[in-house]
Amino acid sequence: MDASSLSQFEPIALKEMNSVSLLKRIDTKFLTTESKLLEIIPELISDYKVLEIEENRLMNYATLYFDTEDLKSYTEHHNGRAKRHKIRMRKYIDSDLCFLEIKEKQNSGMTNKTRCSIVDIETVLSKKSIDFIKKTTKKDQVLKSVLYNYFQRFTLVNTQRAERVTIDSCLNYKTNDSTKTLQNIVIIEVKQEKQNTQTPVYKALKSKKIRTSSFSKYCIGAANLFTGIKTNRFKEINLKINKLIN
Repeated sequence: MDASSLSQFEPIALKEMNSVSLLKRIDTKFLTTESKLLEIIPELISDYKVLEIEENRLMNYATLYFDTEDLKSYTEHHNGRAKRHKIRMRKYIDSDLCFLEIKEKQNSGMTNKTRCSIVDIETVLSKKSIDFIKKTTKKDQVLKSVLYNYFQRFTLVNTQRAERVTIDSCLNYKTNDSTKTLQNIVIIEVKQEKQNTQTPVYKALKSKKIRTSSFSKYCIGAANLFTGIKTNRFKEINLKINKLIN
């Protein structure tokens, strides 16, 4: 994606955006193409600001996901378990920040994100990270790094209410053995304290007939790159991805 398409938004600094961190929130995702995204952007300029760090608006992210040997986190999501965890290390490359992040999906549909600052991505968990994960998840399990994910993101912040919108593109996956790129795919995620489908971004998406899609970066990457695992739950979304790519 070309960063120049974001030039008309007013900027918001990272420090200002922290007041809308929404670590406890409702997440709603949409799947579309880069060309459709460019049609939506002009409809959002008057109601949202864009995160800007050192004059950058289109940020680069690197993520490393952790799971058990038998991929318990992936399997719980695949099997539809309502309450589950995902564990990752995410590096915010342009701001040189790195966090160990634990996302807990609750029965209510709310997502809680807990995180702690780390120096850099750890391919092998340090004792400090192991202790943090155990304390947060209340589980004692052996975890290993299983999947890298790289993408670009820009973040919009609603000027009137507690709502953030992240837009991810240029998705790449990597394991020790293989890689996969999701060309032309864009993931739009609306993050709110309580779901409100009357905000400008919802209205813009509806006007372009872009509907909600269940999309987990980790699970889609795993389903496409790992062998010998169940993938039935993700066949529909993979068909949609392939249709958008082509």
